[in-house]
Amino acid sequence: MPKLSEDEIWGFLAEPNHLARIATVDYGGMPRVVPLWFILDGDLLCFTPREPAAIWQNMLRDPRVGVSVDEDELPYRKVTLQAHIQVLYQPGRDRLWQHLYRAIAARYISVEEANAYVDGTDDQPRALCAIDLTAATTRITSWRMPLPGEDPRGIWHDRYYVPGSKLAAAPDDRRNRP
Repeated sequence: MPKLSEDEIWGFLAEPNHLARIATVDYGGMPRVVPLWFILDGDLLCFTPREPAAIWQNMLRDPRVGVSVDEDELPYRKVTLQAHIQVLYQPGRDRLWQHLYRAIAARYISVEEANAYVDGTDDQPRALCAIDLTAATTRITSWRMPLPGEDPRGIWHDRYYVPGSKLAAAPDDRRNRP
């Protein structure tokens, strides 16, 4: 399964319209996944949960998150993260970073719509949270479908093939796989 290079990961995360699906664990131990808008700000992947949201309460209790960012078209690039969030601003301090929230919204809707959205919801306290993509505790995994000319067996990692199946590599061929 081809992995994205570091430059490809950063380029993919910088592209507009991809959602970050952020997973937390609730009070009962059940996973909860919420799709959120995000933006890269330097080495930080920033997002803005609202104060009453379950995801915010879950992150306050346990700052560990899983994140998936993917696309619906070929080559189906995917980036997943396991990380600890940083709270850059607590809810209610929104005016201090509202310019960043406008930039986040403008990645998904027009600038005019983004400004109207932010202005129309500025009485709803949000936190500004981030994941430091360069932190030693952040685990980043990526992959994509094989491109034309690449080994089609690269669609999955070797460990997912049943030995002897059609696309399984012969034992001596595994070291030659992408």
